[in-house]
Amino acid sequence: MSSKTKIVVFHMKELIYTAIFVGLAILFIILMVCMFDKKGDDKKTKETMKYQAGVYTSSILFNDNVLDVEVAVDEKKIKSISLVNLDESTATMYPLVEPALESLSEQIYKKQSLENITYSEENQYTSMVLINAIEDALDKAEVKK
Repeated sequence: MSSKTKIVVFHMKELIYTAIFVGLAILFIILMVCMFDKKGDDKKTKETMKYQAGVYTSSILFNDNVLDVEVAVDEKKIKSISLVNLDESTATMYPLVEPALESLSEQIYKKQSLENITYSEENQYTSMVLINAIEDALDKAEVKK
């Protein structure tokens, strides 16, 4: 048995490039795991939802008509969302307001959040106006630390 000694030559430049690429790959994997981790988002959303119980309103101006979106909350939950001051002429001029609010309300009750709310293209602008009004009312309801 003859033992031959093998000599392996590494160039320092190749070792440095390899180390840098391995480090970037590990950093990329960690970043992707953090970005797409859903468990952490649910905990943050549920922990931050603390309200002062009551009924809060936010106004919407449609031409010369003022509608109030009324949001009732208790300490941890959104209980109801409704329109106040909706007269017949406004309901006739803007027929998508009520169905859009009903659709949004159902989603908000289930999720207890305004995140990831969906709406149809035919009433997207109405829905966006209503979501902004609901968000304003919930901002008034949040407990300030």
